[in-house]
Amino acid sequence: MLSPSVNTQPSPDELAKLSQSLEGQAPSQILETALAQYGPRIILACSFGAEDVVLVDMMMQINPRSMLFYLDTGFLFPETYAVRDRIIKHYQLSDEQIIRMTPALNPAEQAAQHGEGLWLRNPDQCCEIRKIEPLRRILKDYAAWITGIRRDQSPTRANAGLVEWDAKFGLVKFNPLATWSWDQVWEYIRTHQVPYNELHDRHFPSIGCTHCTAPVMPGEDPRSGRWQQSAKTECGLHRSGS
Repeated sequence: MLSPSVNTQPSPDELAKLSQSLEGQAPSQILETALAQYGPRIILACSFGAEDVVLVDMMMQINPRSMLFYLDTGFLFPETYAVRDRIIKHYQLSDEQIIRMTPALNPAEQAAQHGEGLWLRNPDQCCEIRKIEPLRRILKDYAAWITGIRRDQSPTRANAGLVEWDAKFGLVKFNPLATWSWDQVWEYIRTHQVPYNELHDRHFPSIGCTHCTAPVMPGEDPRSGRWQQSAKTECGLHRSGS
C-alpha cells in the first residue's frame, strides 16, 4: 500500500496494484482507503453534481473534517449555488473545510481582455481561464484528489482507474465511483436523502456553466448537453497529459 508520508511520485506498479486491489470494493471503502492513506493531503473536487454530492455524503460519514473545494467560474447556475448552501448546512461544513476557488479574471475582466462570449469562440481557452488555472492552484497544495468521474459517462473516461496518477496536475487521483452506473448514483441519493441540484429534475444530467450547459432529453447521451456549440466534450479537468 502507498504511504501518506512519502512525498515522491508513486510508481506505476504501486498505483496499479492499489487500483486492482480496490476493484470490487464499494466506493465508501475506496474513499476510506484514500482518506486513511493521505489524511489532510487529499481533497475532494466537488461540482455539486449527482456524483459529487454522493461522495460528500460518504466522505462526511468516514471523516466529518474532510476537505473539499469547488470551482466558482462566475457562470454557475443559481441552482448550483443553492445546493452548495444546502450541502454546507446539511453537513455543517466549516469555512475551512470547503474552499471556493475563483479564476484570476472575473467575467468582466475576461471580456475586456479576450472579448465577449469567449466560450463561443474558444471554449477551450475559456475553460483554461475559468477552471484549469484555479484547479492547478488548489491541487499544488495536495498529494491526492478525489473525483466523481464514472467509466460509463463518456468514451474518454471508459478506462479510468479507481486510483491513477494524474500526469496533468502531478498528483494521485482517486475515482471511487468509476464502476458505478447513473442508476446506482441516484439510488444512493434517494436512499440516503442526499441534497442534490434541482436541475437534475429538469433533464440536466451533467451541469457546468450556464453558457455551456443545456438540458438532455431521455435516451440522449447524458453529456450531450455540454458545449453544444462545439465539438468539445471535456473541460480539461480530467483530460490526460500536460
